[in-house]
Amino acid sequence: MKLSHFLMPTLKEVPSEADTRAHSLMLRAGLIRRLTAGVHSFLPLGWRVMKNIERIIREEQNRFDCQEINMPVLNPRELWEESNRWTDFGDVLFRLKDRRGRDLCLGPTHEEVITDLARSFITSYRELPQTWYQIQTKFRDEARPRAGVIRGRQFTMMDAYSFDYSQEGLDKSYENQRIIYERIYNRCGLEYSLVGASSGLMGGTGSQEFMQLTPDGEDTVITCEKCGYAANSEVAQSRLNQVSEVVENPHEPEDVHTPDKKTIAAVSEFLGVRPMDLMKSVLVMADDKPVLALIRGDLEVNETKLMTAIGAEYRAMEPHEIVEMAGADAGFIGPIGWKTKPWIIVDESIVEGASYISGANKNDYHIKNIVPGRDFSMKTVKDIRVVKDGEGCPNCDSKIKISRAVELGHIFKLGTKYSKAMGAKYTDSEGADNPLIMGCYGIGLERIMSGAVDTHADDFGIIWPATIAPFDFIIISLMQTESSIMETAKNIYEKLKGLGKDVLWDNREYNPGVKFKDADLIGIPIHLVIGKNFLKDGLVEIKIRKTGERRKIKPKVAIEELMKIHHELINELNDSADQVK
Repeated sequence: MKLSHFLMPTLKEVPSEADTRAHSLMLRAGLIRRLTAGVHSFLPLGWRVMKNIERIIREEQNRFDCQEINMPVLNPRELWEESNRWTDFGDVLFRLKDRRGRDLCLGPTHEEVITDLARSFITSYRELPQTWYQIQTKFRDEARPRAGVIRGRQFTMMDAYSFDYSQEGLDKSYENQRIIYERIYNRCGLEYSLVGASSGLMGGTGSQEFMQLTPDGEDTVITCEKCGYAANSEVAQSRLNQVSEVVENPHEPEDVHTPDKKTIAAVSEFLGVRPMDLMKSVLVMADDKPVLALIRGDLEVNETKLMTAIGAEYRAMEPHEIVEMAGADAGFIGPIGWKTKPWIIVDESIVEGASYISGANKNDYHIKNIVPGRDFSMKTVKDIRVVKDGEGCPNCDSKIKISRAVELGHIFKLGTKYSKAMGAKYTDSEGADNPLIMGCYGIGLERIMSGAVDTHADDFGIIWPATIAPFDFIIISLMQTESSIMETAKNIYEKLKGLGKDVLWDNREYNPGVKFKDADLIGIPIHLVIGKNFLKDGLVEIKIRKTGERRKIKPKVAIEELMKIHHELINELNDSADQVK
């Protein structure tokens, strides 16, 4: 491709809309352009990278005999009601009506559609296992799109779905996808960690995320450098020092006047006690029923962990609802004094038999000498707290570290959640019907692209891994009026194209500084410069973008040298994929 006729609108300045380094570089290099919040066009350079990522994904899925299909983006409401997710998905789901008034949605994910296909075609255990995958456009009405293509309202995802007749089969399919994912990421030149994660609205018995550590990340990952423990903050655990002790002969609960003291800090200062001597109360509504979460005063409730403990989505109560339910404002509620008792979920930080202070369910009052297990039920005790940096690792004697990260992909053991709800069955060897055992596995293609930019860049621009680069080589011809330079550039350009390589030839009539800056910015792995050295000494120059190494060689061996370097760069990434076990 000749750059004089190629759409590559590079920018010198950092765009005002860019909120991360990767986003800035993708805009500056002319990979994407924003249409509206969370929606982007891919320009030729960016689309070439996307297609290379697609190719790698297909090669790795096909390596394990997974079968590619394509499912509709437009889904009927009835299918989503079978799984109860028409309502559960909330405002994230794009809903619309057709001309006949029938409800439809734009698929943010395809569990319902794939389960409908499976129940139509899979009938016997003899047809299992099966794994089907697609690369498809998805839609989510994100409240706060950010970081360019990282959290968009329209995005591209590879989602795979496995079907088995046993838990052992699911474990095998899940492990296969773990290997596939690691091979994909290694071939794309990404650095990542596999961490425990919440299954969220997807459901199932367990899941893991592939996370890339980056200061620009939207997620939080907890790790231990000593033992390798790693988990998303939504499910992470830690060792917490016990600061409350069981009281042998506790006093009876006693009201304490705390005028206008609504916060843990205000109450602890007013009463002269530690924040951890108080219990924090969080009142929410789940399935139209009140739930009271109790946690030690110096800690915070993790929303995802609480949702998992409840087993359903929940919402924060409105101030007037809290007053109606508890008889007091939010700063004065606690576990004692309810007319209609809520379901109480107690965090593991609360010690049964110890003495605490909490709200009295009447304004301007708290209660001291509250003893868990004596004064309220400890029937439901769960880990619902946010872990903090420097707390003890749950698996060893070291401490945990909190880092920012971006999710690259997520793998789930769905089990029978969808197959039971939608009647997707198989007949076993005894002739009995059983629900299919499912797994699902998702990779965000834009996230791979952005992750590669975030990992491989310097002060001058992007440094694409050779496997996904938009072009293999860029030829930079200087002094366009010199016929010998142009003839040499054209000759090498045509020969590389004839060998099946993607080559960008910067034949623009621009000064050398502009050409060199653009070449560095767009990150093509190997540069071939034909200019003064050619006229002076008959030499061309090769620059390896990754290392900055420069080699001066004769034009007659340029093709051989370029192919050798490219082969080495590709093999380095493919060899790392071959190390995955």
